[in-house]
Amino acid sequence: MTDVRPKIRQNYLAIVVAAISCFLFEAIWYSYFIQPWLTGIDRTQEWLMHQGVHPGFQFGTALVSAGVIAAAISYIVQYTGPQTAARGIRIGALLWFSIVLTTWSTEYVFEIRPWSLLGINAGFWAFGMMIMGAIVGGWKKKAKD
Repeated sequence: MTDVRPKIRQNYLAIVVAAISCFLFEAIWYSYFIQPWLTGIDRTQEWLMHQGVHPGFQFGTALVSAGVIAAAISYIVQYTGPQTAARGIRIGALLWFSIVLTTWSTEYVFEIRPWSLLGINAGFWAFGMMIMGAIVGGWKKKAKD
């Protein structure tokens, strides 16, 4: 019996670059939307700074989470067809729409949170997942001879 499953060759450098790119985009995104985001979560910058949570833990969590998502996108792109940047973007968008947006929308409806906050938080992940998809989809790992 022949194994017809595609050979998955994770490109760990591409995954790391994708995660860092998403992390940097996140910094820019939330710097731009800081005031409406703070209003949406009903907090102030001062309140956040005095909660005793180490920024390294927060940034580390964001970076590791982006890495896990980038690895998952990479796997799905390779498993389902040709590995291209365009497919990576489409897979990132599909995963965002089917998992992230639906999960967050349900949560926001029951928590009676503002739709503007959903736009900021879920909007970041829409673009972030498509950026990571473009990188891991377009950056093929060289085959070993």
